[in-house]
Amino acid sequence: MKDHFAQNSLPNLELQPEYAFLDLPQFQRPENLNCVQRLLDDHIENGKGDNVCIRTFDEVWTYRDLYEKANQIAHVLVDDLDLQSGNRVLLRSCNNPMMVACWFAVLKAGGIVVATMPLLRSKELTTLIDCAEISHVLCDANLAEEVNLVQSDFLKTSCFYGDGTLENLMASKPKTFKNYSTKSEDIAIIGFTSGTTGNPKMTAHYHKDILNICEAFPKYSLQPTEQDVFTGSPPIGFTFGLGGLVLFPMYFGASTFLIENPSPDLLLEAIEKHRITICFTAPTAWRILTEKSKDYNISSLRKCISAGETLPLKIWEDWYKTTGLKIIDGIGATEMLHIFISSNEENMKPGATGIAITGYEAKIIDENGMNVPNDTPGRLAVRGITGCKYLNRSEKQKEYVENGWNITGDIFKQDKDGYFWFVARGDDMIISSGYNIAAIEVESVLLTHEEILECAVVGLPDEERGMLVCANIVLKNQEKACDELIKSIQNWFKKNAAPYKYPRVINFLDKLPKTETGKIQRFKLK
Repeated sequence: MKDHFAQNSLPNLELQPEYAFLDLPQFQRPENLNCVQRLLDDHIENGKGDNVCIRTFDEVWTYRDLYEKANQIAHVLVDDLDLQSGNRVLLRSCNNPMMVACWFAVLKAGGIVVATMPLLRSKELTTLIDCAEISHVLCDANLAEEVNLVQSDFLKTSCFYGDGTLENLMASKPKTFKNYSTKSEDIAIIGFTSGTTGNPKMTAHYHKDILNICEAFPKYSLQPTEQDVFTGSPPIGFTFGLGGLVLFPMYFGASTFLIENPSPDLLLEAIEKHRITICFTAPTAWRILTEKSKDYNISSLRKCISAGETLPLKIWEDWYKTTGLKIIDGIGATEMLHIFISSNEENMKPGATGIAITGYEAKIIDENGMNVPNDTPGRLAVRGITGCKYLNRSEKQKEYVENGWNITGDIFKQDKDGYFWFVARGDDMIISSGYNIAAIEVESVLLTHEEILECAVVGLPDEERGMLVCANIVLKNQEKACDELIKSIQNWFKKNAAPYKYPRVINFLDKLPKTETGKIQRFKLK
């Protein structure tokens, strides 16, 4: 029996974006397609099973190891946990081999993967589970506490690994599994955009989308081979991390090095000891890596990729002067699955994000949807092999897709050579250390605090993190304003929401600046 919730929740065809370049040979896919076959199973069938697939500081998995464990987990899902095709399965874990095995297992069994950030709290997890009507959770036992606090009528079962629970169920299962026969336009993954409170946006991507992005950015910018070793800091719960640390290396038969709690020092240690060749991380990390790189041998590194926020020219220049390597900047979006504007070493303009890569086209438009002249700031519009498909959010779908083009919410300008230059965010998104944080979701948490009457959250520029979350708060009793209360609110926030969202700056105000209609004038707070 098939669960049709996700497929039935797709936006109507007239609201979906126009697709481009799907007629190119590399993007043509058969009607019947399970993306796991190309990413994993084919390597076994082609005699590559003994090739290294995943490394960590503590263990090494071959492609056969991953294949067999994913097959056993798929049996557990179907035989023991009663997974039906189309069911949504939430994955909660740091970057480790078992999370990757679970990711493949869900798709093998015909389920839909919803990978999440390990820092999310129970209230946020409950919101996601209710929104996507998630029935199953596979979770690292180290992160079990918040999952066990979830209360949702949709959640049928939670199974943990690392404490022996899932491993014991796997032990008696066959190491082979017949993949569920999905269609190329069946939904493979659901990615939640930044908001995890209220009614968050969830965007869907097909099995063919998963494979097609592997023919786009990595071929355009990285030229991977089987000898490459990938690593990076983005969580696999981000589509940036999913592509860079799982999809791209496995599509090309390379290997990936996973770090559960990545830091600049651990990244550099991995690069030195394990001869990493391709590294994905955020601009703020590249700045720190520049300062520390002289203490490590990073001669194996050949490709450096930055995304998550705009890459400042100074960081690019400092890294290049220090290492002789050019950082490849790029812009992607959860709605588009991965990077769609970038560069390679042959066509790079320092300071520019790049040009539309193979599989995509982009333009700059005004508020009326008309093209603007070169070097004029405007809204970035893009279309190509992937596109935004919000589930059950037709009003947001209409905002993101205009006349068939995906409108990213970013302000860019395009020069006469076709290069795109970042200008600003077009909304109140705060991008801090590579995390996308919506101002409204921080406000929603703060307004539940017993001492807070009103609040408005903005992003403040910061050299180290890119931006800081700044909360401007009106207290119910203004006499209580003090440094101790700031600390108290910050600590309280970390217990009630993901810590990376907490306001690092808090200002107590007598009142918030507002228009006559009562709308908060955020530009005054910035």
